[in-house]
Amino acid sequence: MTYCVGVLVREGLAMLADTRTNAGVDNVSTYRKLRLFGNDGERLIVLASAGSLSTTQTALERATLGILAPDTGEMESIETAASIHRAAYLLGQAIRFTRDEMEGLKQDDVSFDASLLVGGSVGGEPTRLFLVYSAGNFIECGPETPFLQIGETKYGKPILDRALSFETELDEAVKIALISFSSTMRSNLAVGLPIDLMTARAGQTKADLVYRIDDHDPYYRDLNDRWSQALKAAQASIPKPPYA
Repeated sequence: MTYCVGVLVREGLAMLADTRTNAGVDNVSTYRKLRLFGNDGERLIVLASAGSLSTTQTALERATLGILAPDTGEMESIETAASIHRAAYLLGQAIRFTRDEMEGLKQDDVSFDASLLVGGSVGGEPTRLFLVYSAGNFIECGPETPFLQIGETKYGKPILDRALSFETELDEAVKIALISFSSTMRSNLAVGLPIDLMTARAGQTKADLVYRIDDHDPYYRDLNDRWSQALKAAQASIPKPPYA
């Protein structure tokens, strides 16, 4: 299991992913799930992945080297995609092709499903954010709900729903996203530190920040403690129900 969040506000984009992977309770390891392509002033394509590692690794390799795009019949790759939308399409096709191939080898109810968050900007286009499903289809993040999640989403979603809007400042959005990670890790041991973080200003093709938050990060430790204390204080401040 994993947890990844993409946030797209007026000021820009933030994408975060945990690094915990497990193949059973006695086989837990760390694996990078947030990847950047380009980040060179011409193109910034940021991917966060959840689901089968074998599917995502194979699909990303295929999309990087090039795939035969079904709609054009031409070889294309995410390194040559003319837009973020096109990159999301190519990655969706790569995941679908890979999953279908692996399904033929399926045994013992092993799932080969995978999903991606794909965000960034190519050639100075407006920054966009997509969620790509295993079937190859995808949806786009919009101002009404300025975030997308993959993986273990249910524990971190309430704070995003309550506190985040399209007008939220980017730094504040990162704080809210980290609180959603804190809530998720509190309730699900399959999600854990380190957390990889990337931020980029709207329309920019080079990241402002690429950073890894580990167990010793003082800000995250303080945020985690303060959030727990704030929840307890809020709970204590609410009157007891009169019908108890």
